[in-house]
Order: sequence, then C-alpha cells, then structure tokens
Amino acid sequence: MERRHQVVIVGGGPVGVGLALDLGLRGIRCVVVEQRTELSSVPKGQGLSQRTMEHMWRWGVAEDIRAARTMPPGHAIGQVTAYENLMSEFWAAPPARELVAPYYAQANERLPQYRTEQVLRRRVAGLPEVETRFGWRAAAVTQDGDGAHVTIERNGVREILTGDYVVGCDGGRSLVREQSDIPRSGTDWDELVALVVFRSPELHRALARFPDRSTYRVLHPALEGYWMFFGRVDVGEQFFFHAPVPREARDADHDLPALLHHAAGFAFDAEIEHVGYWDLRVQVAHTYRAGRAFIAGDAAHTHPPYGGFGLNNGLEDAVNLGWKLAAALQGWGGEALLESYSLERQAVFRDVGEDIIGGWISDDREFLRTYDPKADRAEFERRFAEAAAGFGRRLRDFEPHYEGSPVVAGPPGAVISAHGEHTFTARAGHHLPPQPLSSGRGVFDELGPGFTLLAFDAEAEPFAQAARSTGVPLTVIRDTLGGGREAYGSRLVLVRPDQFVAWTGDAAPAHPAALLRRVTGR
Repeated sequence: MERRHQVVIVGGGPVGVGLALDLGLRGIRCVVVEQRTELSSVPKGQGLSQRTMEHMWRWGVAEDIRAARTMPPGHAIGQVTAYENLMSEFWAAPPARELVAPYYAQANERLPQYRTEQVLRRRVAGLPEVETRFGWRAAAVTQDGDGAHVTIERNGVREILTGDYVVGCDGGRSLVREQSDIPRSGTDWDELVALVVFRSPELHRALARFPDRSTYRVLHPALEGYWMFFGRVDVGEQFFFHAPVPREARDADHDLPALLHHAAGFAFDAEIEHVGYWDLRVQVAHTYRAGRAFIAGDAAHTHPPYGGFGLNNGLEDAVNLGWKLAAALQGWGGEALLESYSLERQAVFRDVGEDIIGGWISDDREFLRTYDPKADRAEFERRFAEAAAGFGRRLRDFEPHYEGSPVVAGPPGAVISAHGEHTFTARAGHHLPPQPLSSGRGVFDELGPGFTLLAFDAEAEPFAQAARSTGVPLTVIRDTLGGGREAYGSRLVLVRPDQFVAWTGDAAPAHPAALLRRVTGR
C-alpha cells in the first residue's frame, strides 16, 4: 500500500516533530515516522537558547515548555568554571548567554530533552495536517520523478509512504543520509567521553559554595583542554556528568565513582542511573540536500555537547527548511530557495563545530599548558579569569547570519557564517532584533507567517503591489520611526518567514517584484 503526503519526515525526535509542527502550521500535509514509542529518560539537549524559545513561542508551546522545566523558575542557567576540581580556590562564574538576551524576543530555558519532546508531541497531535507513525521503522528511501518513497515496517507489515520530499531527522546514523549518498567529514579529537547520570544530594549541598548556576565546567591540566563537566537536571539531587576516559573504559569495569570524585574534588555518595559513551568529534554533511531528500539535525551534523549547540541548531535547521518547503509546495518559492537551505545551514554549523567548539578546546589547551598557579599565581589568576570568560565570549560572538546567501540582498562580498555581532540594527541576512511598536505590542507579535514588511514612516504600497503580482504572502506593519524603532537604521525592513531580514532600505527599490523573486528563489 502506498500513501501520499507532501513531506515525509523520517525521525520523530524534537527536530523531526519541530519540522512537522512548522509545516503543519503552514498547511503542509506531512507524516512523521519514528521507531520509538517511548521517550528516553537520559537528560540530554537541556539548554534551549533564546532563539529556540522564539520558535517555541511561534509554535504556541513556549509557556508549556517553561512549565515543563525541572529546575525552579528563576534559577540561573549559567556556568561555573573551576580549575582542577570543583573544590578549587580558582573558579569563576562570568556571564554567557545572558549577554545577548536583549537581542531576542524570548528568554532562554533549561529542561531535559524528553520533556521538550513531550510538549512538542502533544502539540503536533492536535494538527490535522500532521500524521504520526510512532512504532514504525524506516527501512528504505528512494526517489524518482514522481516523488520520494519511504518504505516503513512494523510487526511484519510493510507500507510505502510517498511525498514530494523526504527529510531525514533520523540522527547521526541517518538512513536518509546514507541512502542519499551524502558524505560527511570533520575533526576527530580521538577521545572517548563518558556520560554518567546520577543522583547526589551531597553534591548539591557542596555546590552551595557557588552562586546559583546549572552547569559546572572543570579545566584540568592533564586533560589538555578537554572538559569534565557536571550539569543539573533539577535543583536538589539529579545531575549528568561528562569526562574523557580511556578507550578501554567502554568494555571494562571503569571506576566511574572515582572519576566523579576526581572532578568534584571530594568523595560523595552517588546513585548512578545511566552510563553511556560518545566520541569527541565533529561530523558535518557535505550537503544537506540530494534531490528530493533533505537532512536536518544530527543527521546533518554531530558534535560534542559543548555549549548546547546540538538541539538548538537542529531546530534552526527545521525552521529554515520548513518555510522553504512550504513556499515551494505552495508555488511561491523556487528551486534556488530550496538550494539555499543547505548553503545557509551547512556553513553555519561548520563554524560551530570547527571554530567555536574547536576554539574552546584549543583556547583552554593553550591556557593550561602556559599558566600554572604554582609558578606565578597573580598571572595565573588573571589568565584564568580570561579563560573562564572566553566561554561566554564565544557564545556572545555566535550570531549566525546568511549575508552571503543568494536569497538575501546582502552586501557585496558577504559570506554565510556563525560569527557576527549582535546589534539592534536591521541587517540583510541577520536575525531581526525585537523592538516595541507604538501599539504597545512587540514587533514579533505582529510578524506574519509569510514575508513581513516593516514600514516606518515609509511608503509600503510598491511592495504590496509586487507581492500581489508575484503571489508572495506579505504582511505589512506600518508604524512611526520613533519609539526605539529608529535603532533598525532603515525605514523599510523586509523580514523572511524565519525572522531573518531579507532586505533593508529607506525607500522601495526600483523593481520590488524582482527583489521578491530573488528572495523567494525565483
């Protein structure tokens, strides 16, 4: 039996379900295939960035996400960095993601991934455009001129799902990526890292020496820049812990309590609930598209869980791809728009893996090799403060943008990158910063599901006429230039459906229809 959909999504984790939500809310018929019927209890993917919470708000689940958190409301989400162990006299708790909070419309959040998945699954269950096939396994993916075909299996029963497109959100061992012959590569640091989930009220009490934080990073000279770090799951007893271990640890009876005590700097009682292992490497697919097949999330990129980039970048993949698939299926987006998904997202994650995560490792390695408190305490303290602040600095400078995208009217010679500067100026290719409107509502409250034109004391009708003639869905927001909106630096700001700026100017271009065709890939 063959079933027809517009999009078949293989993989029903948060990225796959997030993509289904985005498509379903845009009126696109899709189906999600996921072998798991139960959610994992391993508390990974906890940190949801301000940008990710903007997606949650737009999908109508932001408050449900905040209600699902396991940490008390208002508990700080930041990080402590300690030297050698958590009982060290050398530690710091500099700001990190809170530095960029004003440039986003939502505050960040922290909760285990399985709770995020619960919220997303409940939301998608209420969308008539989305069908879910939990308990089914994708066995084969093919494509031809008629569409993409996914063979699924359950209890000896086989079906074929056909869609105009297939999207693999099926993890690091992605069937969609492998059967679409998409290669991947990246840096391998050749380190095995243990993940330990445990409970310890005693460790919780010991951490009272620090200001409230959610993660605790240990820089030890013997680890050459690789981290040991603890993270809170709740506030009271449950934690996770990552640390490099010998290669043979996976197959041997490794003394994990001793490793916990070494990182903490004292022995404490701990009830271990889960042990896993992962390889410290970055892998990025060479392209995120092969014909009718796309990949997103871990299927497209994997990396160490440093800085909480994995889930957030996967959801950004879903949002970037969602509106472009909808545009193509609804007839107002062209082939170049679909091609831009891979161009935009692959370049960003390449920088995340190699420059930001790799940069943390190299920065910390250089610091640990160069400075020693026994040799020069004053110089060590100064450099340690810089090293601790360097984590937040790299997060502050994480400002993904698509200036060099062919579907953005960016400056000449621009590139696509994860590196940038947060500012309230509206810039082509960059995330739109929030500002209040004269109505008292925020600009994000008024953005439309398609393109939006912000018109501040400027004539908007040429764009409105061009949108009607080209079939591009356009919402026009008219307001005055004052009240903080002058910070945008332009009277006209054209915003994409993913809240990135496509073009800015003080007056409409000579041919607004041509601009709309460009930014929609036609």
